[in-house]
Amino acid sequence: MLNSKNLDLLGSEKVFVSYNQNTIEIKNLRKIYTGKKVIEEVKAVDGISFSIKNGEIFGLLGPNGAGKTTIINILCGLVNQTEGDAFIGGYDVKKNLRKIKELIGVCPQQAAVYQYLSAKENIEFFGKLHLMDDQEIKDRSKEFLELLGLSDASDKKAKKYSGGMLRQLNLIIALISDPPILFLDEPTVGMDPRVRRRTWKFISSLKESNKTVVLTTHYIEEAEELCDRVAIIDYGKLIAIGSPKDLIREHRAKDLEEVFLKITGRRIMEGV
Repeated sequence: MLNSKNLDLLGSEKVFVSYNQNTIEIKNLRKIYTGKKVIEEVKAVDGISFSIKNGEIFGLLGPNGAGKTTIINILCGLVNQTEGDAFIGGYDVKKNLRKIKELIGVCPQQAAVYQYLSAKENIEFFGKLHLMDDQEIKDRSKEFLELLGLSDASDKKAKKYSGGMLRQLNLIIALISDPPILFLDEPTVGMDPRVRRRTWKFISSLKESNKTVVLTTHYIEEAEELCDRVAIIDYGKLIAIGSPKDLIREHRAKDLEEVFLKITGRRIMEGV
């Protein structure tokens, strides 16, 4: 668990993360794609700055291609930024990635599981990678499988899972080591409404253990249901940030979809 005690993860260097500090900070972040395979320069992330508080569920909201996943990939160390700075728990993602990986869990946009292993075997495998003991893995996986409604299918091979079930399994894998910070990239795509609602309830419950959650989505209702604050991203730029209620009130809109339409001239679901 992330708390006000000092974290001494890998060596003697310490960083103090209190509940009064921001867990994540990005400053003038840019990612520009160039090269032989790129016909023209692409500004995937174009000078974005914001901070995310400890224990906050923070949404990155926007259509496909807006830059949401690129921001997540930079914060997770999968992509190097072109310019700007990004910090997680006080650590610079360019200099302290190994330490940052001790703090984060990642649920990627595409399911990342072993198809010929069962759900239980997948969870155990990833738990072992985090050096967890057998009983801890067993207890936590049982709890998560029950909460997400996967207990009855936990012995089936992942290749027999639906897209929604694979995403739920990915969510469990991201959480198995009890990381204080979670990145959830479109976690409910492919889920039917009933399963999506159950997953929303599960994600919302993470606030009880003071986890910081960064959620990317283009589902308006998902952002309004789960997020304390949202950053609306379009064409790589940050165009609005605040709580859903504040943004709706500020722009005299009925929902975030109308907010987006008013400030960009197009709908969030365009291009999806």
